[in-house]
Amino acid sequence: MAKPTILVVDDEEDIRELVTLNLRREGYSVVACETGEQALKQVSAKTPDAIVLDLMLPGIDGLEVCRQLKADPKTPQVAVVMLTAKGEEADIVAGLELGADDYVTKPFRGKVLVARVRRLLRRQRDTDDENAVVKIHELTIDPTRHEVLVGTEVVALTLTEFNILHTLARRPGRVFTRYQIVDSIHGSDYLVTDRAVDVQIVSLRKKLGPCAKYVDTVRGVGYRFLD
Repeated sequence: MAKPTILVVDDEEDIRELVTLNLRREGYSVVACETGEQALKQVSAKTPDAIVLDLMLPGIDGLEVCRQLKADPKTPQVAVVMLTAKGEEADIVAGLELGADDYVTKPFRGKVLVARVRRLLRRQRDTDDENAVVKIHELTIDPTRHEVLVGTEVVALTLTEFNILHTLARRPGRVFTRYQIVDSIHGSDYLVTDRAVDVQIVSLRKKLGPCAKYVDTVRGVGYRFLD
């Protein structure tokens, strides 16, 4: 698996070196630059997984860099951590409103910065995983459209049924207990208990028709999606 790439943007050489050192120690690939213009060129050449961005930069400042990145349809998903000596609430709010994902104020501890970057990358991976279309044989589950297809036929599922199916299908072969299924479901149109999951599964199988065979019962444990 390729190392995540972090772009570090700061006009102070000692800060760039400190941030770079801490991130490389954690196994990240790091590219560093000192101006907003350089940062935008670097992102255009190769999109990083995250950016540690100083607000006070010569020329194009960090806020403008952040604004352009979040407005560009190619880069809104790039995680941005503001690194700045400006700890005033108004500056932090301005950055967050432009789309920055987190902030760290100077002076800072290297371990804290690395932890913030790691958390954002993990959240980014989780979001990508949750939004990815799941396609297994004739069954298609599209979470962004909240749509399930068997072949070309749309299957009308309740929110609870959809979430149960998506939970199982995202990890085929893994056995989920009823309690784990309940814990993984997030919705507002139901009140679920562990035994109510059985009722939802029965209804789900009826609606899935020929794809019902993929929802497997593991006696005494729970359910799994056949891999």
